Amino acid sequence: MQIEWRLLIGLAASALIGAFALWRGSLTRSGALGAVIIGTTIFGFGGWAAGLTLIAFFASSSLLSHFKENNARKQRAAEMFEKGGQRDIWQALANGGAAAIFAVVYGLIPLFDPQYLMVDAPLLGYLLVSSQAAMLGALATVNADTWATELGVLNKSNPRLITTFKTVAPGTSGAITLFGCLAACAGAMFVSLLYVELLNIESFPLQQAMSINTSFALLWETLSSSVEGLLIFTMAGLLGSLFDSFLGATVQAMYYCDARQKETEKAIERDGTPNRHLRGWKWMNNDWVNFISSLFGALVAVMLSTVIF
Repeated sequence: MQIEWRLLIGLAASALIGAFALWRGSLTRSGALGAVIIGTTIFGFGGWAAGLTLIAFFASSSLLSHFKENNARKQRAAEMFEKGGQRDIWQALANGGAAAIFAVVYGLIPLFDPQYLMVDAPLLGYLLVSSQAAMLGALATVNADTWATELGVLNKSNPRLITTFKTVAPGTSGAITLFGCLAACAGAMFVSLLYVELLNIESFPLQQAMSINTSFALLWETLSSSVEGLLIFTMAGLLGSLFDSFLGATVQAMYYCDARQKETEKAIERDGTPNRHLRGWKWMNNDWVNFISSLFGALVAVMLSTVIF
């Protein structure tokens, strides 16, 4: 299917999903716009396997955000977060922006020479495979982080800061639990398994119709269908999620609310009251942390797949 058609289908699908999420209260209006931008880009340039994987990420994250939303620990943790359950455009771009960038690279490279790309230009072939691995690594990271955040706060014991292992309150940036790490593994594996299975279905008719059975194409086919491949992207997602926690504990901006006498990610309370800056870089909010950690997960995926395969 040509990119133009995939872009149109991606636009229609993401618009429907964005409208439904807006109606359900999972997205703000700007968040729905962000979902359309990310969804159209990844579906159009990354292929329908990537597009469906993105939909699965969004669906699972939306379901988990409402899972036990009345739980006392989850509500107390939510008070520390910069934003509420409704995701805005910046959250959408932070979670899907890196994957969208790599999807564009992946979709545009074959346009240089779609017939002889990997035969006469092995570097472009390597970039094609690497951009696909990076796209999946980024998606695995954001899904791992989302599952860890939404499920980790339900852990009965208090989490520990990733840098010092001191016990902190649930919802503290940079805090981890064993249950949260297991949830991160499950989230990364869910995305990885889904994508590689969809990729196998997508690539089968393509292999029958095209004559680009080169070493790079066979390399990725082997990668996507192997246990090693699943382990690579699960590991990339987990490490990306842990890097997210590390950034949250070290450089993410944290504030103190005098009225509630609690630490928070919020620079300004909902009533407009400014909070006192405690630590971290003021520009490094949670959206930047999510985006940078997804880039880190993408880099890990590329490095591991290159070394092993």
